[in-house]
Amino acid sequence: MPDGTLLIIDDEAPLRQAIARMLELEGYTVRQAPDARRGLEDLAQHADEVLVVLSDVKLPDGYGLDLLPRYRAKAPLAEIILLTAYGTIPDSVRAMKEGAFDYLTKGDSDDQLVVVVDRAVEKARLRRRVAELEQQVGAQHTFESMIGSSVALVEAQRLARRAAPTGSTVLLEGPTGAGKELFAQAIHQASPQCGKPFVAVNCSAFPKDLLESELFGYKKGAFTGALADKKGLLEAANGGTLFLDEIGELELSVQAKFLRVLETQQFTKLGDTRPTTVDVRLVAATNRNLQQEAAAGQFRTDLYYRLAVFTVPVPGLNERRADVPILADYFLKFFAAKLGSPLRSLEPEALEQLRRHDWRGNVRELRNVLERAVILADGDRLTTDDLPAEFHHFQPDPATPADANDRTLRTMEKQQIARVLTETGGNKMEAARQLGIGTKTLYRKLQEYGL
Repeated sequence: MPDGTLLIIDDEAPLRQAIARMLELEGYTVRQAPDARRGLEDLAQHADEVLVVLSDVKLPDGYGLDLLPRYRAKAPLAEIILLTAYGTIPDSVRAMKEGAFDYLTKGDSDDQLVVVVDRAVEKARLRRRVAELEQQVGAQHTFESMIGSSVALVEAQRLARRAAPTGSTVLLEGPTGAGKELFAQAIHQASPQCGKPFVAVNCSAFPKDLLESELFGYKKGAFTGALADKKGLLEAANGGTLFLDEIGELELSVQAKFLRVLETQQFTKLGDTRPTTVDVRLVAATNRNLQQEAAAGQFRTDLYYRLAVFTVPVPGLNERRADVPILADYFLKFFAAKLGSPLRSLEPEALEQLRRHDWRGNVRELRNVLERAVILADGDRLTTDDLPAEFHHFQPDPATPADANDRTLRTMEKQQIARVLTETGGNKMEAARQLGIGTKTLYRKLQEYGL
């Protein structure tokens, strides 16, 4: 039998009570109001309970069609059914356009009214469920949901929190796998754009000749194969936040178009002659030093300074080593629950190996290591034997290398290469570029130094 709360607003007491009685027999809880004022007051007090409002169109103190926005404002997740003694097609069309669930004529079949109410209740429940899920997803992407309390992480959070409500462009700088997208999502959730679209684009994931059309869209006939108009990701993010990961991968021509978007909130699609206007907040991320690339002519200087309105350095895991134990414990419990494993904790030796490891892949690497270890582990404690092969030998803590006092040129070169590799997240081409040597030379030195 159905359950849920309905609100009937009608000045005709006999009819209102008859409808209420009929719906109560169907299993619903029914509230009643004789006019718009008391109906709105009741709705405001019981907005969390009321699933459907049945309102007469002609009330002593209001017109039902004009009251629709006020009903929706009081209970945005409720469905509205309008009842009228004399229905007209124009009023019916207007009611549907303004968001009414249905527009019914009084005196029609009681069975029809029950069916319509049942459908409206089902839709209202679905809307509430979607809203709950959106709230849960949003809660997973907040600053409060970030795991860790290290000084480096707390400082990055402090800066990002300051930037979030401003609407300004934010540039997140940090190595691959450090969690830059998590920061972008948290900024979005703490911004005025919260509740609007969050669109993430990895610029390195698209072929360069397709990225422009994906971002900006195109008009039918703009090129061979453009058989219909296509809305770009910029339009998809309208009103919300566009997150451009690895923005350093953008071609210079695309960078020029993005500069115009930042300056005017307008762009022109491929094959179009008129500009498209959007309202988008941009958050960008990079694992490169864009300032150096701009100075070298590999990135537009004007775009860099528009992006770097507010820069947030996102620390790699080696910079927040104090967070390794709590992250490891979180991932262990997460994958144990997901995979049905009896694992409950890590042995101290295994935890120490994780703490000492050189996390070139950052949090992403730690997550992958724990997932693999949970799959392989037996019993309720994860041991060093469950960790990958590179953990089975003692590794000096990168923060306090054994040769810290060795100041020979060879040792200092080894330390510098290791440091740059860590900062670039293991990206050897980028490391070679920053070190000012060829990639082949870097590979030779890695083999020579056992790195």
